[in-house]
Amino acid sequence: MSEPLLTLDGVHTHIGHYHILQGVDFSVPRGGLTMLIGRNGAGKTTTMRTIMGLWRASRGAITLDGRDITGLATPDIAQANVAYVPEDMGIFSDLTVRENMILAARDGEPKDDRLRWIFRLFPALEKFWSLEAGALSGGQKQMLAIARAMIEPRKLLLVDEPTKGLAPAIVGALIEAFGELKKTDTTILLVEQNFHFARALGDDVVVMDDGRIVHRGLMADLAADEELQQNLLGLSLEMHQ
Repeated sequence: MSEPLLTLDGVHTHIGHYHILQGVDFSVPRGGLTMLIGRNGAGKTTTMRTIMGLWRASRGAITLDGRDITGLATPDIAQANVAYVPEDMGIFSDLTVRENMILAARDGEPKDDRLRWIFRLFPALEKFWSLEAGALSGGQKQMLAIARAMIEPRKLLLVDEPTKGLAPAIVGALIEAFGELKKTDTTILLVEQNFHFARALGDDVVVMDDGRIVHRGLMADLAADEELQQNLLGLSLEMHQ
């Protein structure tokens, strides 16, 4: 296993009076795609938001590439070359596809070679380049959200449930896109409920339950062990797509 790019060590997060993360410990190997899975309400989104500094850890440490980022503000974490695609996509509906991409580009204008690569992965974005993002379909909006995160080379990409509510054909397109992204130097931590997607792309897997990590291992091993799936998740992943 490669050395970790991201490490969470005993991370606790409180939201109001609620103690959501309760000593979260796991690492994300450099250059791979790690799946973060678990039952609804397990704390997956809170984990992503805590890494990104949107919610502050009340205890513990988060380390990125050897640097403690636990107390950093979200813009500073983004400046460390981390991108986040939230579950609600986070696009600007009143702006065009082009304007959304310009805002995500570091120098205010996407580089031609990077843009061509994204258009190859998501042809609909080129087709609707001048259309307001709010007029896109749900799948196209998700493509735009991911493309915004990919417009610059990233050290770490955090993605929260990219396939939620999408048609199988769109899920297939996202599998292809993330497969291409895995060939780059980007490390990916991805929350996902679609087993087909997780099995196709995941290198490693971390399973959460009730604000704690209950399993770490290879995605292929979990995918092959239905008894382990039942023990950890209360269901077979094959039935949860």
